[in-house]
Amino acid sequence: MKTAFLAVTALAVAAPAAPQTTSTAPSRPAKAAAPSTVVAKPPSGPVNPPPKAATRVPRRRPFSSSPAERRVRAANHAATLEPATGSYLDAVQVFPYSDGVIYHVLSAPGQVTDIALQPGEALVAAGDTVRWVIGDTTSGGSSSGSGETKRTHVLVKPFTAGLATNVIITTDRRTYHLALTSTAHTAMAALSWTYPQDALIALKAAAEAARAAQPVATGLAIDQLHFGYAISGDTPTWRPLRAFDDGRQTFIEFPASLGQSEAPPLFLMDAKGKAELVNYRVLGRYYVVDRLFDAAELRLGLKHQDVVRISRTGEAISLRRPS
Repeated sequence: MKTAFLAVTALAVAAPAAPQTTSTAPSRPAKAAAPSTVVAKPPSGPVNPPPKAATRVPRRRPFSSSPAERRVRAANHAATLEPATGSYLDAVQVFPYSDGVIYHVLSAPGQVTDIALQPGEALVAAGDTVRWVIGDTTSGGSSSGSGETKRTHVLVKPFTAGLATNVIITTDRRTYHLALTSTAHTAMAALSWTYPQDALIALKAAAEAARAAQPVATGLAIDQLHFGYAISGDTPTWRPLRAFDDGRQTFIEFPASLGQSEAPPLFLMDAKGKAELVNYRVLGRYYVVDRLFDAAELRLGLKHQDVVRISRTGEAISLRRPS
């Protein structure tokens, strides 16, 4: 009997409860079960610390030069004159000299570059650096080392390759700006300059000397010259010495220093005192006017104007020396 009871009990537990149909009251909803709280057990082994957050390294901004620096670099680059194949005379690089130009010079360790200045030009100073050997010597001239044929040489040699510097050479005539670069094996043996401005000045001076040596006029009859002119007014350095005419042209003679200062313009004066600019030619220290006039004025200056008047007097002046 005990076995039968256990079986019945097991069936009652396993089978679901039958719904009760006899009750008319509404059934209450089942109360929701409270959520279970799960407590995590700490690990039994050693605990590793949590990884640190990666530190973000700020990116460095690229170097940015100022507008002034960019202008300076651009100006230096534009002013630099590089060695050119067509400018070599044998092993000598010949640069045309111009004030403000930077001349690029290549040098190498163990080799000397000769920088030859203009004959007769005296060295005042040359730049120097720790990693370069820079010296000077002379050639030509007299035994005392002087004269217009004497020539100064600035000698340059770097200690190692990969160097760059600038050198300023000052003389009694001009200033040279050089950019020196040292390479492993390539070096300029020598360099010198031509001087176009000096040649132009010399050519102009020769032309002026030739023009001054020419006669002011040809075919003049001495007995036809008229020297009856009076010179009055201010006394600047260019004040004329005298004036005369040959019946067709008027000649105004100035001091020899006329070419060393600004020449004054010539104005013809009418009877009412009105000034009119007149055409004339400058031959040496003479003004030549292709007409005769009774009065003229030389005027020069703005705030303080020098005025010299030339008047035809009509009186004959003898050229003979008094006995």
